Amino acid sequence: MGGCFARGSQETATLALPALWPVALRQRTASSASSWRVLHPALTRRWRSMGMHASGRSRRVAWAVVSGALVGWTVPALGAEEQASSTAPEIDPQALSALNRMGAFLRDQQSFAVRAETTTDEVLTSGQKVQFSGQSDIQVRRPDRLRADISSDRKQRQLFYDGKTFTVNGPRMGYYASFDAPPTLAKTIQEAEQRFGIEVPLVDLFYWGTDQSGVRDIQSAIDVGPARVQGVDTEHYAFRQDGVDWQLWIEKGDTPLPRKLVITTVKEPAQPQHAVLLDWNLRPRLDDAAFAFVPAKDSHRIVLEEAKARSRQPD
Repeated sequence: MGGCFARGSQETATLALPALWPVALRQRTASSASSWRVLHPALTRRWRSMGMHASGRSRRVAWAVVSGALVGWTVPALGAEEQASSTAPEIDPQALSALNRMGAFLRDQQSFAVRAETTTDEVLTSGQKVQFSGQSDIQVRRPDRLRADISSDRKQRQLFYDGKTFTVNGPRMGYYASFDAPPTLAKTIQEAEQRFGIEVPLVDLFYWGTDQSGVRDIQSAIDVGPARVQGVDTEHYAFRQDGVDWQLWIEKGDTPLPRKLVITTVKEPAQPQHAVLLDWNLRPRLDDAAFAFVPAKDSHRIVLEEAKARSRQPD
């Protein structure tokens, strides 16, 4: 099984969750796991448990600020003393305002579908940089529906939340696992992550406006200028945090959607990048069946292993 499942028979095997994480945004063999900790320190532990070292902090940083707090949290404003000082790098208030406007717009969307096309650099232990591609299709209907279909050069996973049950499915391997979920998307995402170590792809879309968003860690913010992304007129912004440079292209006009994201880990000699192109549908036809998981006849249900139990296991 390649280390994907642990302990038990096919019917009752316990799932080692790192194998089910969305690899399109999470896999890496770079050389510095410690650099992945701007917004969510728990992710560093996850990378290590996968036998990899990640500079994925760079991805996590930017996704937090790309997010629209789709679960309804409010956006914090930076005080004047935090926006400028005599020694601070340039922070353009208009660039921060663009983030706030984007987040407010995303939070207003009651349903949406988004496709993320990703390319991710991985730095091997030899120092050589290689690149992998992936795709995540996310469907959301607030306040209590979610589906994610994740595929990459190496793995395929599905996530379903129907308001009552959260299910992780590995269709290629024929295994799935579920837990009874809270009644809202926000609480379900938190429980999946904190209790089981499961992370929804593009999860930071749900964190914008909280202390986890990392907006207060921005050291530099500039407006680069207009640009076209896949035929869409956007404004190009560049931001800097400790060890991480990231760029964001936000659609102009009445629909300020994030259209492109490029993140660079500048503290690593190879400066690996993660790039994402986003294609949005704000009027999807989403009925209940889209979020309901129906197992294949030859699939096997297994038991989710809680994160605390895994942390007590010897290396």
